[in-house]
Amino acid sequence: MALTMVKPEEMENQAGTKLPPGGWFEIDQERINTFADCTEDHQFIHIDEAAAAQTPFGGTIAHGFLTLSLLTKLCAENGVYPEGIVMGVNYGLDKVRFLHPVRAGKRVRAHTEILSVDRKDANRFLVKQAVTVEIEGIDTPAVYAEWLGMSIIG
Repeated sequence: MALTMVKPEEMENQAGTKLPPGGWFEIDQERINTFADCTEDHQFIHIDEAAAAQTPFGGTIAHGFLTLSLLTKLCAENGVYPEGIVMGVNYGLDKVRFLHPVRAGKRVRAHTEILSVDRKDANRFLVKQAVTVEIEGIDTPAVYAEWLGMSIIG
């Protein structure tokens, strides 16, 4: 897996590109607890292993927003960027769906497709990616998101 650099004039042609899946990443209980502390979301299904075991989930689950926040990590291994890029910035999300809970200790990875590339001016490209977060051994994905990023060249 690698980052692919293309000439700026070729960026808009990248729409429809499906990238290889990223590497597996474990979401462990310690990370879930840290996220709960950071966001002050201490709902028992995330942090109380004994109580969560009594729910239909059968144990603690990651916060949906934790899984979403990991898109940067999960998508870091591959992507298509314009040559001369000096930075990429989050621009937002068009759609997010939390489709399946991620149990503590499960591994996830991202599958990405570039949906569109809109050249805003000589130095900026708005890239929309469809990102599906797969849970190892589970047919239903954890998250589907249409993620917007601005690539800025110098």
